[in-house]
Amino acid sequence: MNPWQGLLCGFSVALIPVNLMAAALGAAVGTVVGVLPGVGPAGAIALLLPITFGMNPTTALVTLTGIYYGSMYGGSTTSILVRVPGEAASVVTSIDGHEMAKQGRAGPALAIAAIGSWAAGTLGVVALTLVAPPLARMALRFGPPEYFAMALLSLVVLSRVTGGTTWKAYSSVTLGVLLGTVGMDPMRGIPRFVPRSIPDLALGLNFIPLVMGLYGVAEVLKTVEELFVSQDRAERISQIPSLKQLMPSRNDLRRSSGPILRGGILGFLLGLVPGPANIISTYVSYGLEKRLSKHPEEFGHGAIEAVAGPESANNAAVAGQLVPLLALGVPFSSLTALLLGGIMLHGILPGPRLMIDHPTLFWGLVASMYVGNVMLLVFNLPLVGLFARISLVSPRVLLPIVVLLSLIGAYALNNSIVDVWVLALSGVLGYILQKAKFDPGPLVLGVILAPMLESNLRQSGLLFDGRWWLVMERPITAVMLVLAAAALLQPVARAILFRRRGRAWVESSSSA
Repeated sequence: MNPWQGLLCGFSVALIPVNLMAAALGAAVGTVVGVLPGVGPAGAIALLLPITFGMNPTTALVTLTGIYYGSMYGGSTTSILVRVPGEAASVVTSIDGHEMAKQGRAGPALAIAAIGSWAAGTLGVVALTLVAPPLARMALRFGPPEYFAMALLSLVVLSRVTGGTTWKAYSSVTLGVLLGTVGMDPMRGIPRFVPRSIPDLALGLNFIPLVMGLYGVAEVLKTVEELFVSQDRAERISQIPSLKQLMPSRNDLRRSSGPILRGGILGFLLGLVPGPANIISTYVSYGLEKRLSKHPEEFGHGAIEAVAGPESANNAAVAGQLVPLLALGVPFSSLTALLLGGIMLHGILPGPRLMIDHPTLFWGLVASMYVGNVMLLVFNLPLVGLFARISLVSPRVLLPIVVLLSLIGAYALNNSIVDVWVLALSGVLGYILQKAKFDPGPLVLGVILAPMLESNLRQSGLLFDGRWWLVMERPITAVMLVLAAAALLQPVARAILFRRRGRAWVESSSSA
C-alpha cells in the first residue's frame, strides 16, 4: 500500500463519527491541559489510559495522540499571557511572547502561535506520511557515544541562545546539570544529594514544579515588586485593545512565514532523535531565528519570530517522535512511551509490521492528525480575543489565581508536599536570577539534558572499557565533540583576538 492509498484508507477510518469525536475530544483536552500549568500532557495521558480500555485500538490511539499534539497548541497561552508555561515545550515561547503581551500585542502572539502550530503540525504529518521508514532507520544508528556527544553539544551551544554573557550562561547550565543529577544513581541504585529526611527526592527533582517556579512564581514575585514600585503596569493592562489589534498584521505574517517553515522542518528532524525533542527543538529554533534575523536585538523584547519558530518546532516534533514509535516500536521520549503503553494495552505491538498487520490503525492515526490539526486551528483562532483579554485582568486578581493554579498543579503531580516546596524554592531562585540578570533558560536546559548526558557518558565508558580515545574512531561522535570544543573555546578565542586588536590599536595610536 503506497502512501496515497494508505491516506485514502486512513481518512475512511478517521472520518467515522466515533473517531472524529475522539480526535475532537483529544484535541480539546490537550488544549486545556496545555493552558493549565502543572497538568502536562504526560499526566493527562496517564490519567486517561484506563478510559481507553473500552475503546477500539484506533479510537483509543486517536484520543491519546490528540492530547499530545493538542497540548503543544495550548501551552503557548499561559506562556504568552502570564509567563507561566503550561507545559515544558512552551518555556522558550514565554520569553518573547510575554514581552509582546506586555506591549499590548497578546492577540498577534497567540494568533501566530496557533497558525504556526497548525502549519508545522501539518507539515510534520506530511513528512510522517512520506518518509517515516528511512528516517527512522537513520535515527537508530546512534549509540551511547553519539547520544552523549549530542547532549554535550546541545548544552554548550544551546545554553547561549537566549543571550546574556558567556559566564552567566555556562553558570546557569552547570547549575541545571547539578540539579538534574539529584535523585537515584541510575547505575548503582543509591540516592544522591538526597537528605534522609526527604526520601521523596530519591525520585529526582520533578521538572514541572521546577519550571513553573522558575518562570511562573518568579514572574509573580517580579510583578508584585513592580506594583509596589510603579503603577505603569496596572495602567497599561487596563487599556483594552481594539479587535483589529488582536489579529496579526500583514507584517507579522510576513516575518513569521520563514520561522514557521524552518521550525516545522527542524522540529520534525529533531523528533527522530531520542530525548525531549519537543523541548530541545524550541531552543534550537530560537537560536536559529536569532542568528538569521536582521534585527537580533529584538529577541528577548517581543520578536514575533521568537514565537513563530519555537511554537512551530514543538508541534512538528510530535510527528517526528511518532516515526520511531510506529515504524520500529521504539519510544524516544516519555510521552511516546505512554502512547506505546496505550497501544500495547490493546494487544498490538508497534513495529515494522504495523503498517502490514494493522493498516487501519496506522493510516487512521495519520489521517486523524490531519483532521485534528484543522480542528485545533478552528478551536483556537476564534478564541484569540478571549485569551488576549485574560491579560487585561488586573494583576491583583490574576496573580493569586496563577499562584493557586501553580500550587494545585504541583501538588497534583504526585500528591507530594515536596513538589510544592520545589515550586516555592525554584520561584525564589528564578526571582533572584532575574534580578541578577541571569536567564533561567540555560538552567532548564541543563536539567532536561542531565540524565541523557550522564547515562550515555557512563554507558560509553563501559563500552570502551575506559579507553576514551576510541570515541574519535566514531565519525559522528568525533564531529560533534569537535564542534562542542570549538563552541566552548570560541568566546575565549574572541576575547584574545579583541585584546590583541586593542593592543595593536593602542600601539599604532601612540606611535602616531
